[in-house]
Amino acid sequence: MLRGVASKVGQTLAVLFIVSLASFSLMKLAPGDPVQVMLGAEYSPEAYASMMAELGLDRPFFGQYLDWAGRFLTGDWGTSYVARADIFRQAFVEALPVTLTLSASALGLAILTGVPLGVLSAVRKDTAWDVGVAAGALTVTAFPSFFLGILLIWIFGVRFGLFPVMGFVAPWEDLRSGVHHMVLPAVTLSTYFVGMIVRLTRATLIEVLEQPYIAAARARGEPSWRVVWVHGVRNIAMPMTTILGLQLGALLQGAVLTEIVFSLPGLGQMITSAVLSREYVVVQAGVMLTATLFIIVNLLVDLSYPFLDPRLRGR
Repeated sequence: MLRGVASKVGQTLAVLFIVSLASFSLMKLAPGDPVQVMLGAEYSPEAYASMMAELGLDRPFFGQYLDWAGRFLTGDWGTSYVARADIFRQAFVEALPVTLTLSASALGLAILTGVPLGVLSAVRKDTAWDVGVAAGALTVTAFPSFFLGILLIWIFGVRFGLFPVMGFVAPWEDLRSGVHHMVLPAVTLSTYFVGMIVRLTRATLIEVLEQPYIAAARARGEPSWRVVWVHGVRNIAMPMTTILGLQLGALLQGAVLTEIVFSLPGLGQMITSAVLSREYVVVQAGVMLTATLFIIVNLLVDLSYPFLDPRLRGR
């Protein structure tokens, strides 16, 4: 088992290296000159050359990459040209907690809503309830999240004034206000995943309920709720974990749009503002942070399999 863990960690480090090299190369190919952004409209060739040397941009490509990678690992991500702020603090300390709070809230809401609906749909297969839930799941999956966000703002924020329509309050500082501000963004981001989890839970549980050990549990006289929620739902944990891990990229992508719609100061808002101002150092930090988050979560998903299925512990 330890050999398998070491192999997965090694694969993760290799993927992180490839992602870092690819993102660094793409940022170099992007249009715009950061030195011109810093110097403004008028500057002398001497000032331009001096700034290039100061930033290390006159060095060979791999020299710049190694310097950037070393500083990234030590938390020295440089200074924003526009905000004149430390990029590590801007991205890791200020923006990342907002994105994680939004993503965790949306994912938790999607699981708490999608799993019970999927279970009931599987248990009441081919009934009016099943058809209604399937139609609803397909509808919310196909509904664009940014449009849903605008619709929720207009109905629950502007027309009825029930929820704030923008801004972020940290729940660990003010729980009530933080939850109040997060309701509409979390509902907006979770809608797609509710539909996906409902369909996945239904399809997987129907297959599980046809297995011989389920028939044996029923033959032993165990209550129906125990057969479904203990023997059945426990065996859909692995496919559910795998799909959710792979869908983290879609979750982060949706978080970017949701943060823009609700003016949340997360990674999506930070990257979007940096792209518009051609501040590619900040973009690069945001891309590496989201890529690292995605890769680490998928590593944790891989490592969780032996705990979800004891038969895999000896492999």
